[in-house]
Amino acid sequence: MTIDEIRQLIKNDEHRCLELKKSTGELKDGMQSACAFLNTEGGWLIFGIAPTSLKVTGQIVNDSTQRDIAQALAALEPAIDAKVQYIKVPEIEGHQLIAIHFEGWKDGQIPYTFQGRPYYRVESSTRAMPREMYDERLRSSNPNRFAWETQIAEGASVKDLDEERIRAAVRLGVAGGRINASAEGDKVESLLTKFKLLRDGKPTNAAIVLFGKQTDDYPQLLLRMARFRGTDKMEFTDNRHVAGNFFDLLDAGIEFCFKHLNLSGKVVGLRREEHLEIPVEALREALTNALCHRRYDDPRTSVSLAIYDDRIEIINPGRLPASLTPDNIKETHESFPYNVRIAQVLYQATYLESWGTGVHRMVSFCQKQGLQEPEYLVDHNGVHITFWKSAPSIQKTIQKTIQKDPETIQKAIQKSLETRGITVTDFQLNILAFFFLNPEATRKDYIASGKDISEGGTISNISRLQELGLLRRQGGRKGGRWVVVVDDLN
Repeated sequence: MTIDEIRQLIKNDEHRCLELKKSTGELKDGMQSACAFLNTEGGWLIFGIAPTSLKVTGQIVNDSTQRDIAQALAALEPAIDAKVQYIKVPEIEGHQLIAIHFEGWKDGQIPYTFQGRPYYRVESSTRAMPREMYDERLRSSNPNRFAWETQIAEGASVKDLDEERIRAAVRLGVAGGRINASAEGDKVESLLTKFKLLRDGKPTNAAIVLFGKQTDDYPQLLLRMARFRGTDKMEFTDNRHVAGNFFDLLDAGIEFCFKHLNLSGKVVGLRREEHLEIPVEALREALTNALCHRRYDDPRTSVSLAIYDDRIEIINPGRLPASLTPDNIKETHESFPYNVRIAQVLYQATYLESWGTGVHRMVSFCQKQGLQEPEYLVDHNGVHITFWKSAPSIQKTIQKTIQKDPETIQKAIQKSLETRGITVTDFQLNILAFFFLNPEATRKDYIASGKDISEGGTISNISRLQELGLLRRQGGRKGGRWVVVVDDLN
């Protein structure tokens, strides 16, 4: 890297992938940021530039400096091979910049730590990684060892599993050519062993999720369903909670859809074809994905199915793999199951495909019925998928024509947050309203939009809103946009 490339890199100040330090006197803080880069999207760490003024001063580099840098890099775990570049500062004799680039984290890697602590990036800030995020990444790095689904189900035995459900799954797998026909004559223990659902001869949590007869000790094995009147949650006409294993919940969800969705039919040739408002194949795929790929280790969470006048929403308390976003999930991609054991059994039983084609199939089913593609959203509640009915969305029409009045937007946001018990400051409310009205604006645009708006205050409050799940960034710095995650606004 040349000095000119350095000047070009820093001209827009620090950001998610750039950290500037005045000298290696801040080496420890710099290595915390290095750890954060390794756990996020990667980035440059540069010593010898004042972060506020962006003045390029460099520093004297000697053997002691190089040893200190090497020792600091050695404190990053797992070990990395980072190339340290020394760039001369033309204006100051004997001074050099120190630039180090760090690759970003990939799904399935062990989380990085510096001196035993993990860090990650939130915009231009380095933060200590929350325990939940660290545990989640540790789990994904070695699911056989750390995943909840592979742990022994405490107090359970093979007798606590539904044999008919097990054999039904085998029959479907045989019919679909994914299980050898000889398996139909096997004992239950043998089938569970082949499904990798036993550990030391005892059922795993995955076995309970798939085939458990009694799920009282697993409150997360729940599907919440509601039919709301209108387009919000103010009034419901039906509200049900169903507990059970995967197949119980899937059956209950599809039955609820048939109960509350309109059924139409037409004669094609000599046959009458009947269709739900939303293709049942797409709904079954979405529910299967939600029940398969969700987080099961938190007993406070559950999958929900909400039917409104204009749409259906299915919310899965989980996350997307690091390589997938709501923007690219409809593109061709590999399969990244969150619960590998559960997904493998469902694949063998023909409930799932293994090549990441589920989203494409849902899109195709909707298009064939003349409906718009399903929409994805990820926030602090989990992964949302929305199916829009054939009639235009009344709420969306209102949203498109809503008066562009910041005060009106602020009041609407505040009201929505109050119903969820979330409190934000006036400054944060102003940020949410600004980016709702100007999603393609930059942070600097917001700072320039009013008097007495400081850069530091803006950065810290945007970071706080992102931590609350109320504001997120789609896309990169160029061509990206802000999304305000508030009910009834997006």
